Amino acid sequence: MPAERAGYTVTMFLIDTSPSMSKLRTVELPPGPNGDVQTTEMTHLQWSLQFVKLKIQEMIFNGRKTDQCGVIVFGAKETDNIIHEQNGGYEYVQEYIPIAQPNALTLSKLDLLKPTDNFGDPVDALIVGIETQDLHLGKKKTWTRKIVLVTDGESPIEVEDWEATVEKMNTTSISLAIMFVVRFFRALSVIDHFDISGIDFDDETFGYTEPNKPEIKRTNEKFYHQFTKAMQNGVVGTCEEALQETARPDIKLTKSVLMGAVLRLGDVDTRSDEALELTVKTSKCTALSRPKSWKKFAVREAKDDEKDQHMEDDEVAKVAYAQLKMRSEYYVEQSEDVDTDGDVKMEDDDEDLLDKGASKKEKEQTEEGEKSTHLEKVEKEELVRGFKYGTTYAPCPDGQFPRLPTRKGIDICGFFPAKNFRRELSMGEVQYVWADPSSAKQQAALSSIVQAMYEKGAMAIARWVTKDGMDPKMGVLTPVVFDEVDYLLWAHMPFADDVRKYTFASLDNLVSKKGEVLTEHPFLPTEEQLEAMDNFVDAMDLMDAGERDEEGNRTAWFNTLESYNPSIHRTKQAMFHCAVVSDVVANPLPPPHPELLKYFDPPKRALKRSREALEECKNTFKIKHVPKKVAKTRKDGHAHAQDEDDGLLLEGKGPSSLHTSMSQVQITEASSSTQQSPNKSKAKANDSETEEEEDEEEEMLLDSVKKATLPPAAPRNNQPLPTPARSLSPEVNPGRAPGRIIGATYPLTDFKKNIAQGDVVTKAIEDLAAVVIEIAMRPFASRRHKELLECMHVMRDTALLEDEIDAWNAFLVDLKNKCTSDPGNQEFWSEIKDVGRGLSLISNKEAKQHNGTSKVSEGGAINFFD
Repeated sequence: MPAERAGYTVTMFLIDTSPSMSKLRTVELPPGPNGDVQTTEMTHLQWSLQFVKLKIQEMIFNGRKTDQCGVIVFGAKETDNIIHEQNGGYEYVQEYIPIAQPNALTLSKLDLLKPTDNFGDPVDALIVGIETQDLHLGKKKTWTRKIVLVTDGESPIEVEDWEATVEKMNTTSISLAIMFVVRFFRALSVIDHFDISGIDFDDETFGYTEPNKPEIKRTNEKFYHQFTKAMQNGVVGTCEEALQETARPDIKLTKSVLMGAVLRLGDVDTRSDEALELTVKTSKCTALSRPKSWKKFAVREAKDDEKDQHMEDDEVAKVAYAQLKMRSEYYVEQSEDVDTDGDVKMEDDDEDLLDKGASKKEKEQTEEGEKSTHLEKVEKEELVRGFKYGTTYAPCPDGQFPRLPTRKGIDICGFFPAKNFRRELSMGEVQYVWADPSSAKQQAALSSIVQAMYEKGAMAIARWVTKDGMDPKMGVLTPVVFDEVDYLLWAHMPFADDVRKYTFASLDNLVSKKGEVLTEHPFLPTEEQLEAMDNFVDAMDLMDAGERDEEGNRTAWFNTLESYNPSIHRTKQAMFHCAVVSDVVANPLPPPHPELLKYFDPPKRALKRSREALEECKNTFKIKHVPKKVAKTRKDGHAHAQDEDDGLLLEGKGPSSLHTSMSQVQITEASSSTQQSPNKSKAKANDSETEEEEDEEEEMLLDSVKKATLPPAAPRNNQPLPTPARSLSPEVNPGRAPGRIIGATYPLTDFKKNIAQGDVVTKAIEDLAAVVIEIAMRPFASRRHKELLECMHVMRDTALLEDEIDAWNAFLVDLKNKCTSDPGNQEFWSEIKDVGRGLSLISNKEAKQHNGTSKVSEGGAINFFD
């Protein structure tokens, strides 16, 4: 569907104010807070004007100067139109609001319309509307002309020569929408551009037939259908359906403005003979939409001279609200805590406040009082912009640092296979890159690039600068080939600084602390569980959960083109409703349109189909409802701090009381006791019972750190607390398994300490070999590869000197088998191979040089890594 040009439209609203429009009707309102049914009474004119005001509010919301409208009233108190002034006739037809860009006053004038005692001819109003549009637009043939007629169909109509009116409307491409106030049919209706031919409006199958319909209305009804049917673009609809459709999410396709740019391939400055430079045009492919921002308004205060002025009866009252605007004033604190060299004295820490006996809240109040008396106002021109740099500020007089000397255009940096494109890294809006429409040569050149990229399945990395001196953006260019045009799509991509990488352990490969690959564990799903989850996912498939098509086949449930942003359209609906309704309490906001709630709930077909699979998952995974644990108050005398900064927890047997005031802080601590409370003994017993369960979980930990034990605090007698250390280093667990003398935390340090003793060489080499294999098989072992290589160098030298050659050779063979198996650690084994002979097997030739023996030949040692 071709994009519709935004704006450049003149809409004429023809409103019927005949006596029949004063009839009352009952209108249903949204349910009350308790679900109560609410109704209200209003005239046909008031009810139909809601539709007119909503359409005008749409124009005000868009804010386009080329979106204009006018209002003509038939059945008015007086006659005022351009045809009557020239030729007479056309009685009781008034040009109520001239054609212009609508605003709040337009809606205010519509609220003043009242039914009259005069009957107006809708055909006369239609002719006046056509002539008024024609006079206003003149020779602007590209503008769209629309006419909306609002009537109850009970006014007499002069039907002579109506074919000439239709011919005039067809030649000027006017679209007509006639909205009836009284619902006399139930059918699908839209406001503009909808053909209703073939629909029998009096058919009872639509659910409604107006009883005791007047004969004049029945005749007018047939005339309106015949009238719109003869037009090329006419529609008849009900006002009730029209009001419902105004809440329907509406997205208008608009044409983006083409912006000039240059596409460069290669270095056009130094190697112009090998480079390519094309003139291209860019436009938006996607644009981010946000809800309309809310603004604050206040009642405008009238001046004394304005209060004395009285408005005339026919003058419309102006809006008494004005938008509040932000105003910034700048003040500099003239503090006395400044040294002679310009350094600012730092504020005291919270610990110092305790020593001084002053509460933090009291200090803040004191500082606020001092600041209020030492503030000096400065002008914005006297300020210098700066950037925070650590604890200081770096001034930047120009407001920003010098930009890079960039040049406007799109530079192709290189090409890569499209299959390597990471879709999740695409950010921001997408842009079209077209060839210059006025140059066939440029079009052929760009088409050749697009065709080549398309055939090779390649994408390009491009650097885009929108203006000389602007910051560059990196992105990718994707080729798109259509029957009649070839173009590129540019998508913004992040720099390396914008990407956040997170690494997680494998979910299906689990390695214990000993380096063993686990196949059964509570963290690993079983085949039964995998099958149950597969069945559940298949049952929730949405590709066949939608409605049936014309052939009876199920369609997909979700459609991106029909999924609207609720925040945008609901906010828009609320704004329109508040602008149209005078009393929001009496006439509350109606519910959202069903199209907006279309994808709020999953499809019933998928839910019904997945019930059995869901129950199977619950039984297989043994899912149970876990109630939320309520924290219990401890009975061992611990105090509870009211806030992070309001108090301190003190360890001790008895309860410690914390008393704070505005002037001082008093801390009372009970004397410590050497007797152990029964609660603590019970807690220790419970801890011992859970040690066996925790041993199984410790196998999955990479590194375990014991909790730091702090020495007991010495008793104080109403003395202030000392300032604690900034950080306390916990005792590091050496990571030694039971029966080992080498730990996994610092294996090389432990190995050198044991070798220095001289009696445990064999045990040290054996344990170091086991630790190296365990660490190499762990997840994230690449962080310690360098450390492991150093351990192996020291271990090999020690084995050669201490005649532990067989232990080294056996260790290296075992390490190779585990590294090259699945999952293994191929990366670490490749690093060992890169070292070469220095970490290979110890051969018999090398062993004899140190008075040792080996079963490995020199050739076997050299070819070990092959």
